[in-house]
Amino acid sequence: MFRDVLAGHSARVETCLGGLFDDLGDDALSRAMRYAVLSGGKRLRAFMVLEGAQLYGVRPQQADRVAAVVECIHAYSLVHDDLPAMDDDDLRRGKPTVHVKWDEATAVLAGDALQTMAFNVLTSTRTAADANIRLRLITSLTEAVGARGMVLGQMQDIAAETAKAPLTLEAITELQANKTGALITWAAEAGPVLGNTNTNVMREYATAVGLAFQIADDILDVEGDADKAGKRLQKDHAAGKATFVSLLGLEGAKAKAEELVEQACDGLDIFGGTSENLRQLARFIIDREM
Repeated sequence: MFRDVLAGHSARVETCLGGLFDDLGDDALSRAMRYAVLSGGKRLRAFMVLEGAQLYGVRPQQADRVAAVVECIHAYSLVHDDLPAMDDDDLRRGKPTVHVKWDEATAVLAGDALQTMAFNVLTSTRTAADANIRLRLITSLTEAVGARGMVLGQMQDIAAETAKAPLTLEAITELQANKTGALITWAAEAGPVLGNTNTNVMREYATAVGLAFQIADDILDVEGDADKAGKRLQKDHAAGKATFVSLLGLEGAKAKAEELVEQACDGLDIFGGTSENLRQLARFIIDREM
């Protein structure tokens, strides 16, 4: 079953993540970092790294390290997004957010440290012996998470809260492509980059899956169960922000997500049966309950 495969990949990545913390101490910063990155999560981005790497014949040990990188970056982004100055959330995966469990300063620093840890892992020859591959991974990650990607998307999201008029469908699509989609795309492209080949097929897959993921999130925000989600729901509606659901309607949003999943899966046809797990992931993304 797909969930068993997902759990197995998650265990692989968490083992690798645990090893990255071996050299850290037991101070408040290290504990907050561990808490942020090892407190659950579906590891969907890491899954994309591992499956993409398998398609391109990459050694599992290398793939595990890059999968750990994307989880460190994702955790950092969540820690910062949850801060009172950003989304102001008290719960993440059913547990107190880092700034609630510790304080805001610790949360900021833990996020910063997770981000720098991620880039440090990418500089190692254990991740890739070829310096050009390491440089490709580092350069593309800076673009995915910086002022042209994830951070820009967060800024656009903040600006949307005080915009005079709700965002258009085009503007929301751009915002989410930056805030959520950019890191998903990097995760999907990491496999072919490690395999020292072009990323076109995986980029197209990730673009469709990333948008489907966000549409599914908007749907869950409307009809999801807060206990299962482990976080506060209907925030965007309460804030009067436009979402894919508010613009497309609930059924229209579901139809669009289905269309994107089909598009993502069609693009994997060149891999045949070896891409089945990525097909299942695309389906899981819009069928999940959290």
